[in-house]
Amino acid sequence: MPSIIEFTDKGLYCPAGQFYIDPWKPVDKAFITHAHSDHAKPGNKYYLCHRDTLPMLQLRLGDNHYQSIGWNESLYMNEVKVSLHPAGHIIGSSQVRVEHKGEVWVVSGDYKTENDGISGAFEPVPCNTFITESTFGLPIYHWKPQEAIYTDIRNWIHSNQLAGKTSVLIAYSLGKAQRVLKAVAEITGNIFVHGAIWNTHQVLTQAGWRLPDVIRVTPELPKEAFKGQVVIAPPSADGTPWMRRFAPYSVGVCSGWMQVRGHQRRRNADAGFALSDHADWNGLLEAVKATGAEKVFVTHGFQSVFSRYLNEQGIAAGEVKTEYGAEEEEAVTEPEKADE
Repeated sequence: MPSIIEFTDKGLYCPAGQFYIDPWKPVDKAFITHAHSDHAKPGNKYYLCHRDTLPMLQLRLGDNHYQSIGWNESLYMNEVKVSLHPAGHIIGSSQVRVEHKGEVWVVSGDYKTENDGISGAFEPVPCNTFITESTFGLPIYHWKPQEAIYTDIRNWIHSNQLAGKTSVLIAYSLGKAQRVLKAVAEITGNIFVHGAIWNTHQVLTQAGWRLPDVIRVTPELPKEAFKGQVVIAPPSADGTPWMRRFAPYSVGVCSGWMQVRGHQRRRNADAGFALSDHADWNGLLEAVKATGAEKVFVTHGFQSVFSRYLNEQGIAAGEVKTEYGAEEEEAVTEPEKADE
């Protein structure tokens, strides 16, 4: 029996429905799980996504042929039934459920199992075959509860204020930045942001999302305005001339990679907060088991370790090579360059 989803050099392909899921090369029809750059590439003829993802795709990819649906809404591509379900990764992030002739496959995209209060709670979707990420698919990755991490961030900001320093938090402009905003808004009314985060913020608030007010960092603002305040910037701004205006400042990196101290040293960060938009080891295992899948394909991350463990647990698993994972680098965009 042919697979419902095939692994091709362009991406995950459904032959019966004639569409791709998060393709990394241009195709005619593409279902997009979320708006991060490694999953949402330019050049496709038609884009299908969740309605909350649409504004971000328009910001990042410009004018295209877009179609959006809500979670748990079904549509048919030829004889294939397709629906989107919450992934909990970032705003609008979805898993793609594909059903054909009584068989169900689910493509997770990126996901996390702790509800962050913004992105929607991850929804396990029963299926025969589950395609899962494994970004943090090692037992060493075990996240503290979100509120505990938020408390650590607030305490760090307070200590910087006592030392007369500006607190610069490094966070991806889509996903992490919105969570960090939520964490710091409780202790300060002045939150400064880099242009890339400002642009994302504007699109989300215009789409109806209620987020804390922010102030865009511009060349006209005096250096004194930042003293003892909080600044949120994307990874691409770290270590650039753009940062000089905040001196004296302390840098805190918000990333799951901060679970390992060596990563904090390599980033020359003053503090590291293991705040991740991906599931940790236990979250990955819980998600896989909750689907009841008989077969699991493991994509980007620690594929070999995670798939081997699943096989040892009696869950048939295999590795799949994809081109996902690049959003961890978050390339510099034109609005960011203009702010340097």
